[in-house]
Amino acid sequence: MSKPPTVAELTWLGALKFSATVGTASLTLDSANVDGPSPVAALAAALAGCMSMDVVHILTRGRHQLRAVSARLVGDRAAEDPHRFTRIALHILVEGDAPPDAVVRAIELSREKYCSVWHSMRQDIEFIVTSEPPAEG
Repeated sequence: MSKPPTVAELTWLGALKFSATVGTASLTLDSANVDGPSPVAALAAALAGCMSMDVVHILTRGRHQLRAVSARLVGDRAAEDPHRFTRIALHILVEGDAPPDAVVRAIELSREKYCSVWHSMRQDIEFIVTSEPPAEG
């Protein structure tokens, strides 16, 4: 059974700003990153959010108690148009009782199977994901 289509509706606000509504959620997209994220910044947040949500979901289903999870994404972009991502580094910090191997496995499952944002992007982007606590060995 497939998921229903994702529908985004945008309304121009002037300059290079749009009001975007997806389902019941809304945000402002702003090319200048002032009144909201630029489209590329929103993509970066979507990728970090997708991977982080997968990691939380996988670890909590494994009955690991989590105190906090945070992520930091740094995306390098091409100098020429269309200034696409060429390299992305994502670091995920998990605090709680999840052992390092469980965190690494959750990240692998997200990247290889579950993260729909990553699987919707070009696969020739260098994508490095690290975590804390780091894997032992």
